Amino acid sequence: MKKPYLKEFPNEEGFFGKFGGAFVPEAIAKQMQEINKAYELIAQNAEFIAELRRIRTHFQGRPTPIYFAKNLTNKYGGAGIYLKREDLNHTGAHKLNHCMGEALLAKFMGKKKLIAETGAGQHGVALATAAAYFGMECEIHMGEVDIKKEYPNVVRMKILGANVVPVTFGAKTLKEAVDSAFEAYLKDPINSIYAIGSVVGPHPFPRIVRDFQHIVGLEAKEQFLDMTGELPDKIIACVGGGSNAMGIFSAFIEEDFIELIGVEPLGKSKLDSVKLGEHAASLSYGSEGVMHGFNSIMLKDGDGEPASVHSVASGLDYPSVGPEHAYLSSIGRTKVMAINDDEAIKAFFELSRFEGIIPAIESSHAVAYALKIAKDFPGKKLLVNLSGRGDKDIDFVVENYGYGDSVK
Repeated sequence: MKKPYLKEFPNEEGFFGKFGGAFVPEAIAKQMQEINKAYELIAQNAEFIAELRRIRTHFQGRPTPIYFAKNLTNKYGGAGIYLKREDLNHTGAHKLNHCMGEALLAKFMGKKKLIAETGAGQHGVALATAAAYFGMECEIHMGEVDIKKEYPNVVRMKILGANVVPVTFGAKTLKEAVDSAFEAYLKDPINSIYAIGSVVGPHPFPRIVRDFQHIVGLEAKEQFLDMTGELPDKIIACVGGGSNAMGIFSAFIEEDFIELIGVEPLGKSKLDSVKLGEHAASLSYGSEGVMHGFNSIMLKDGDGEPASVHSVASGLDYPSVGPEHAYLSSIGRTKVMAINDDEAIKAFFELSRFEGIIPAIESSHAVAYALKIAKDFPGKKLLVNLSGRGDKDIDFVVENYGYGDSVK
């Protein structure tokens, strides 16, 4: 019998086809092997599973609901637009799903400190929350550009007790935050763990984060059937590193009649004029390469190094993508599209004004694509993973776009 997809991928070396693996120094490879061994043990441990389920129910507030966006559906016509409300998960995004799991794993391994990067700040807030819950130290590395842009989340992290480390080199955004966090982790891998914030990095983290995010897809499948009597025709999620998308996609990969659509950030560009450095659409315009310890698709400069990237959404501002996304795209199981900054901001205001839901700018990319195609699919049902809420973004949006009256 053929193995279920989630049992088959990744393989023992952490590869999804040719993507993934662990391209790290020997000392770190040893730590990754220990993390993988510990994860294999707890993944089969009924007590660990029961504890995680208790946390999800009584601390995180799961399950998060599915919501039918009636007003936007009526305005845009055609397909019905549904939202998986991860913005209602505790801390305001999907990130806590894997952060509580990673922190529980760290406690099992006897670690004392959680180290991580953050872009939009949602992963940083979620990990700081997990550290407070489990009584652990927490150190979050964040680019200076993102600290200014997402300052409300910086305040939240500090209130929760995390040490926020400003990253002042390079572009001072997400890639550099990852570099800085890895460097800090290398100084004491015995007592600390690098709690990666997406389905990226060396094996076993793409698998670990996917597995902890799988709950989003499991809930969505059961809820959508209960709500409508059938499964959605298309599932849409934004993709930077890709944790929210992999979380919801993972429950539907074998349902090959459902189209899985990952929406990348086209940034300042338009589809008829795409320029390197103005976007972060790795799958759409990148090529194979190794970065941050894993092989995937990445955007490269003329020297083959990670290119400068841009997105209005700090959480999507990354020059590569999770290896599982690269694999699923390469075999045609997922469809990759792109939405630019202006389209995402318009969707931000549309969802706010017509449904009373202020989304994260990251999530607004997925919403924008749903609005873009809805009229072309009458009678179909679109499920958007609304991965986070926009509390963190409102100061930036108002400063740069006002209150939406001039956004077209």
